[in-house]
Amino acid sequence: MANEAVEGDELLDDEEGSSGGKKKLILIIVVALLLIGGGAAFFILDPFAEPEEVAGTEEKIVAPEPVVFFPLPAITVNLENVAGRQQYLKLKATLELRDQGEISKIEPLMPRVLDAFQVYLRELRTTDIEGSAGMFRLKEELQRRINIAVYPVEVRKILFEEILIQ
Repeated sequence: MANEAVEGDELLDDEEGSSGGKKKLILIIVVALLLIGGGAAFFILDPFAEPEEVAGTEEKIVAPEPVVFFPLPAITVNLENVAGRQQYLKLKATLELRDQGEISKIEPLMPRVLDAFQVYLRELRTTDIEGSAGMFRLKEELQRRINIAVYPVEVRKILFEEILIQ
């Protein structure tokens, strides 16, 4: 019985020692994380840095670049036939150009521009232009094709005024 009492006390000491060790380990981890976080905050906030001047006191106002818009005629095309159902796309767009002189360079090339639109749009399916990602791809591809057709003039952007699918 005396041996059993001694063994019981040793078991209690082991359990207390292991939980005390776990508590010490957790305490060490918490202190280490606090030190690391404090050091990171010190470097990010940089308390010794010179205060910055108030924004706007020395900023120079830059005028936006001039922009000219050139409206294209409305285009209606039949889309790629899906499941025997005929669908049409009506598109009205405007080109964004650098200056007025570029309009006079583009006007004689309008047949090329309209041809580039027609050829590309007729191969589209309604699934190709669904959602914002589809509209973005459509804009990018049309802009690429127009820039090829009107080179050396550069079309900055294509702005859609109306897109209708029937």
